Amino acid sequence: MSVVAPSIGAPADRIEGRDKVAGKATYAFEYEQVNVAYAAIVQSSIAKGTVRAVDSAAALALPGVLAVLSHENAPTLSAEGELAVLQSLEVSYRGQIVAAVIADSLETARHAGQLVRVDYDVAQHDVELRPDHPRLYKPDRVNPNFPTDSEQGDVEQALATATITVDETYTTPAQHNNPMEPHATIAVWENDGLTLYDSNQGAWRVAQTLAPIFGIDVGQVRVISPHVGGGFGSKGTPRPHAVLAAMCAQHVQRAVKLAVTRQQMFTLTGYRTPTIQRLQLGADRDGRISAIAHDVVEQTSTVQEFAEQTAVATRMMYASPNRRTTHRLVALNLPTPAWMRAPGECPGMYALESALDELAVACDLDPVELRIRNEPDVDPETGNRFSTRNLVACLREGAQRFGWSDRIPEPASRRAARWMVGMGVAAATYPARRAPSTAHANAEADGTFTIRITASDIGTGARTVLTQIAADTLDAPIERVRVEIGDSSSGPAQVAGGSSGTSSWGTAVVKACRLLRAGQTEVSVDTSDDVDGGEPLTKQAFGAHFAEVLVDVDTGEVRVPRMVGVFGCGRIINPKTARSQFIGGMTMGVSMALFEETLLDPHLGAYVNHDLAMYHVPTNADIGEIDVAWIDEEDFAVNPMGAKGLGEIGIVGCAAAVANAVYNATGIRIRDLPITPAKLVGRL
Repeated sequence: MSVVAPSIGAPADRIEGRDKVAGKATYAFEYEQVNVAYAAIVQSSIAKGTVRAVDSAAALALPGVLAVLSHENAPTLSAEGELAVLQSLEVSYRGQIVAAVIADSLETARHAGQLVRVDYDVAQHDVELRPDHPRLYKPDRVNPNFPTDSEQGDVEQALATATITVDETYTTPAQHNNPMEPHATIAVWENDGLTLYDSNQGAWRVAQTLAPIFGIDVGQVRVISPHVGGGFGSKGTPRPHAVLAAMCAQHVQRAVKLAVTRQQMFTLTGYRTPTIQRLQLGADRDGRISAIAHDVVEQTSTVQEFAEQTAVATRMMYASPNRRTTHRLVALNLPTPAWMRAPGECPGMYALESALDELAVACDLDPVELRIRNEPDVDPETGNRFSTRNLVACLREGAQRFGWSDRIPEPASRRAARWMVGMGVAAATYPARRAPSTAHANAEADGTFTIRITASDIGTGARTVLTQIAADTLDAPIERVRVEIGDSSSGPAQVAGGSSGTSSWGTAVVKACRLLRAGQTEVSVDTSDDVDGGEPLTKQAFGAHFAEVLVDVDTGEVRVPRMVGVFGCGRIINPKTARSQFIGGMTMGVSMALFEETLLDPHLGAYVNHDLAMYHVPTNADIGEIDVAWIDEEDFAVNPMGAKGLGEIGIVGCAAAVANAVYNATGIRIRDLPITPAKLVGRL
């Protein structure tokens, strides 16, 4: 019998917390290098065309400049899409990398970059997403590998005969990931190998991607990233700057540092596609849904395809015999969209949960009750059982904690001085994923244990929860366990993305530590051969958001003084870091509802509010009380810890809860995010 207090379930402090607040944690750009050079990116000033000539004479004449790379002298790479840096004369979007300057100092490199003259043959660009765009097409699959469309039953007939119908279009704007630490890389070539100190969400994936680009074996690439200052999906795959840094280092035969500026991040590091979503619902007078149709239009680039899975969550949320989801893309002269926290589920559930609220109003039903009435017994799309599904428990617990019974159903019925007051609710879901990973474990002579795995801690507390998982498996105090992460030399492992990190890495850690506990002293394991077996199950986390808003009757200003989120996410390994993840996601949800919007200038073909002065995110004063709770559940069908991912479900549905509360407060339904004062003032 164990005499060691369990680590799992304890609110352990972050193991690296003291180093971070003391400034001792080293981030990508901070690693010291001998004889280091610096690179600066030169970006295109047109949205479509070809490069006619690159004049680098003035830049090369500047003291301290080592080289200028362009398509004229860049090495040939085995790369496609966004990573085919300087491989073509073609310009596909404004801000594309067309050259790079390498110099002895960062200041010199940036100055010289301004002296590089690039002449173009300009072509007419197309940057506007429209639901009637003539080049809309159906992609083969949507991210990460879902069928593009789905259909069951006769949706049109069910809508035509439904007693109550909702048919509305909801739009979300382009949004940009803005982690605190910008994307940065130090590239070093030595002994025929490449070492990258890089800010990323998966060191192994970076190594695996860059090795073939430069014609070397993956074992010749080492990627080091023990500390990462946020990512939100934008660091989940290697970005063009990492390839460019390696090219520059190879060209000058010196270590090269390359940091993407905040402004450049709005072009080179991904963003959430804008969406146009039509939701059609049919129901009887009691609110039981007979038809759901969710049709999505979104954008990709002409460089490579990214199809966000916006309507996929609709396939399994609510019971209905007739259902359809579709995704259509148009390739525009803009950068390629990419992952941003909860891609697909985040914008998709905003539209679905807003439409559910409109259906509740049309049926004169409480929005919580409407969702409970349409709770499916099995996954409506596949017929599979859910491994666990506690959405109803989340709704009921959230309603009780929030004081939902005090809500006045009639819109614009509650005032507090100049403020109109409203309440809203929305459901949340996110897949519970697990992917193969490797882990190495050693029982040291001094009685301690060392675990090595290519995990990534992007501020989530991954290092800490993996230590807790290892300690419990070993039946050892947490102080005797050291987990080393963020080094691709530890072998293949899942990225920190898709809320799958802890699930994937933790499974490998458990497997390795069980072997140590059985008497081995040094083990290496991988979980690529692990299979679930048994009946197929739908594995999802669920949650419910409740929001109270205040709307200024004169100015249209919206405030969110309090929110409640209740989640069913399996076993909670660390309640302190879990609470932080939920609060962070909900804060981002408020940001999505009220603030975030990247503005496109059609004439320039570019997003113009490309810094944190103009791209608005909430500050402390914008976020009120956030109460977070979770349902007591374990799901060992997902992993041996019984846990599910937490990183993304907090944002899913949150914007809809705020928007639904704004309707309850004002009687005005805003279907185009964000809900800015300009969309309300004059209508109140």
